Amino acid sequence: MMIYMNREHESMQHHSLEDKLVNEAAGTAQGGHNTAFWDVRALLQEQSEVEDMQEISLYSSVKKGSAAREAALADLQAAAACLGQGETVAFPTETVYGLGADARSTEAVEAVFAAKGRPSDNPLIVHIAHRDQLQELVTEVNETAEALITAFWPGPLTLVLPVRPGAVSPRVTAGLDTVAVRMPDHPVALPLIAAAACPVAAPSANRSGRPSPTLAAHVREDLDGRIGGIVDGGPTGVGVESTVVQAGDDGTVTILRPGGITAEQLSAVAARVVTDPALLAEGSGGDSTSPAPRSPGMKYTHYAPAGALCVVEGPPEAVAAWTRAALAEAAQRGERTAVLAFAEHAEQYRADAVFSLGDASELQEAARRLYAALRSCDEQGATYIVAEACSREGMGAAVMNRLLKAAGNQLIQVG
Repeated sequence: MMIYMNREHESMQHHSLEDKLVNEAAGTAQGGHNTAFWDVRALLQEQSEVEDMQEISLYSSVKKGSAAREAALADLQAAAACLGQGETVAFPTETVYGLGADARSTEAVEAVFAAKGRPSDNPLIVHIAHRDQLQELVTEVNETAEALITAFWPGPLTLVLPVRPGAVSPRVTAGLDTVAVRMPDHPVALPLIAAAACPVAAPSANRSGRPSPTLAAHVREDLDGRIGGIVDGGPTGVGVESTVVQAGDDGTVTILRPGGITAEQLSAVAARVVTDPALLAEGSGGDSTSPAPRSPGMKYTHYAPAGALCVVEGPPEAVAAWTRAALAEAAQRGERTAVLAFAEHAEQYRADAVFSLGDASELQEAARRLYAALRSCDEQGATYIVAEACSREGMGAAVMNRLLKAAGNQLIQVG
């Protein structure tokens, strides 16, 4: 079976899944916890008319008059009220869907950990809607951090900064003296956070270890009945989480997690950009006895499909030869096989499912497709999965980081 996971395919999948889920919502058993579902996709039609996303508000983001838009506004207000009342609400950002809760409330934050099954020493990112909220959360923003904020906020960049005592629940910081903060660049996330009138702690809205959700349907698959509500804002754009950095007083920016802002982009602003050594050490994830990570995504295996996944790196011809042989052997063992390959190579593989990540030269597209492809491996029942490695430059650093985390650092070097 040849499956090409492109943006059109993903959008069609999104609507078919959501139509099914919305139709089923009315029949949800009354005995359990019902997850509310709010469809606010009508608000996205006005995104191009909002010039300054930092000035967005719940009532200025769309024009009055359309019944669909009025309904979407009411839904977004309901979701914001749930957040303000201590409920957990999943919502879209430009990276992936996040599971939000009032960052100041330990009870609300604990509900996020419980819903996800997330390890308690894994810190959370706090999302804000306005620059002045940052001063309420941190004690200092040095010149380097200020430059990064000016260049990349709102956007997929998270800054680890010294936390103001008592500003957030200690569950958010995992006992550290720092807090990770970002301002998302999304026409649903920003007005939602602003209307909730609280800083929102929000990891990805999936069960811990699973591929992150890029559709509201993915959130329903993992968390339906476990959280207060889901805001459907359509497919996300970047497709992988934000870049997490720590800015030193000497101008050095340390990447703790690669993501939507590349090292090359950071280098245009910072005096020096380095990568945390923990990211470079194979096998560093999954050691439950190691110290608490400074950033989400540094310690544990993440993003993993149910089947066994390995990543193959080397010259294209050697990668293709190794992959074809490994798939044939797996098929003989009775495995159900899948491949994540780049468009230039996808047609040469024979497997139960082949997912194209797009052209190898367009790694932004690979980032957008990656999590949906990993989830589709589960839908296809794949038990043995091979993924082609990509360049580690630019967005490739984030793609390879997520692939290796999903594979439990099972990297095969060939050629």
